Amino acid sequence: MSRPAERLQLLGLDRARYFAATAICIYLAALCAVLILTSVFLASLQDAIAVTVAGVFGLMLTGGLGLLFWRTQRRDLQYIRLATAADAMANFARVESAALHAGWRIVRAEPGRRLDAEAPVSLLDKGERVAVQFRGNDVLVASICDPSVGFSLTGRRHCAAHRDLVRQAVLARSGEGSIPAGSNDEP
Repeated sequence: MSRPAERLQLLGLDRARYFAATAICIYLAALCAVLILTSVFLASLQDAIAVTVAGVFGLMLTGGLGLLFWRTQRRDLQYIRLATAADAMANFARVESAALHAGWRIVRAEPGRRLDAEAPVSLLDKGERVAVQFRGNDVLVASICDPSVGFSLTGRRHCAAHRDLVRQAVLARSGEGSIPAGSNDEP
């Protein structure tokens, strides 16, 4: 039986900013629904049909786009588990060393437990967030675009590179694999 996937938890304003693209799509879908409802009150049947079709099209388009954003953003919050042969402290040291070498700003460090960092893209941009948790021999890593930046395809590529950097740091000597956190078949 598989456990539900573990996800990076965003709180308060960060959560609202991160899901802003999805919220905008929901707002636009609601406007389209209101447009469909108001078409009932139009005097001309031809105008009512045209407005209804436009509303339905907009509802389907914004609803689909919002669902796409939401699923993508939820998937990006999911931790990837890396099974290693080393213990938590050794994995922490490797990840911390790789992070400092890559120029990341370490925001929170709890040796053997957790490391949170920001990977700046430019001097003025916060870039992406990287969260790494250490549990025994397992390393869980997630990387997202900074919530103040919002959804970005370029940022998603950078996040994948950050996850790869952590993967390379902890698996460099052992050659083990990775699986999504919580998706193993443990009893």
